Amino acid sequence: MERVVTPYEGSGHRRWDDAAQIPAPLRLHRTTVSPRWVDYNGHLSESCYLLVFGDNSDAFFRYLGIDEQYREDGHSLYTVETHIHHRREVAEGEPLALSLRVLDHDAKRVHIFHEMHHGDTEVLLATAEQLLVHVDTRRGGASELPPHLRRRLAAIHQAHAALPVPDVIGRPMGIRR
Repeated sequence: MERVVTPYEGSGHRRWDDAAQIPAPLRLHRTTVSPRWVDYNGHLSESCYLLVFGDNSDAFFRYLGIDEQYREDGHSLYTVETHIHHRREVAEGEPLALSLRVLDHDAKRVHIFHEMHHGDTEVLLATAEQLLVHVDTRRGGASELPPHLRRRLAAIHQAHAALPVPDVIGRPMGIRR
C-alpha cells in the first residue's frame, strides 16, 4: 500500500529568506479539487479537507526549514490537535487557495490557523486551527525547536500579530443551549 505523499516532497518549494518581507498571512499552497477527493455527494469529502490543510502545513514546514533532511536528522513537527470548521462546499476541479498564520509559539509548540478559499475569491470554504509539537523522532518525545527555527517563528508571529484573531480560535465544541 502506498503512503500519503504531499505535493512538496522531493520538489522545489519556497524557502526561508532572512531578507524577505514575511507575508501576513502566508500564501504557500494552491491546488485543485482532485476527482479522488470527491465523495458520493459530489463535494470535497470531509477527510480531504484535512488532507489539503496538511499539504498547506507541509508547505509551511518547508518554508520554515523543516524538510526531508531535517526529518532524516531525527526531528519533525507533529499535529496534536485540529479543529476544522466547514463553511461551504466545493466540487471536483474547483480551485483552492490556502493561507496560514502563526498565532503563537513557544520552545516546543506552534499554534497555526489555516483558511481555505475558493480560488482567488473571498469565498471562505473552511478553516483549521492546529496545535503542533516539535519532536525528536529518535528519542520518541517532544523536544525544543532549534534556535534558528524559533527565530523564524518569532519573525512570522510578529508579522502575523497585526492580523485580527479569528472568532473561532479556541472555541470549544458542543451543543449550545
